[in-house]
Amino acid sequence: MMRRAGLADADAVRDLTRAAYAPWVPLIGREPMPMRVDYARAVLDHRIDLLEEAGHLVALIEMVPHPDHLWLENLAVHPDHQGRGLGRHLMRHAEAVASVLGLTELRLLTNAAFAANLRLYDSLGFAVTARTPFMGGFTVYFARKL
Repeated sequence: MMRRAGLADADAVRDLTRAAYAPWVPLIGREPMPMRVDYARAVLDHRIDLLEEAGHLVALIEMVPHPDHLWLENLAVHPDHQGRGLGRHLMRHAEAVASVLGLTELRLLTNAAFAANLRLYDSLGFAVTARTPFMGGFTVYFARKL
């Protein structure tokens, strides 16, 4: 079941995001940026939709509408639920949200070291629009027309 996050969900959003991104810490030598976010503020400022199964949060997608695109700020799947296609499910959800908002493009970024993310976005038809240095590594920007 998908539902919109509220302030009462901020801790759960933070905890799931930290769990989802924790495996990347040893790879890049620091916490990825989504692990550092104030989710009490983010749930108020952004649209965060939660995917729950049997009353438990298993995945989420954080979106920010812009005049010409829907920015995907964060997509996180709990490690116990990865590999089941939930990331793809959340991306289809983002497409539906963009459509309702009259937006025709999705945009996002990821760390160049996150090979699984690069493969996922490539398989979903995203194109690399930029690659920039960031904190000793590289950020890869993606976009996809709907």
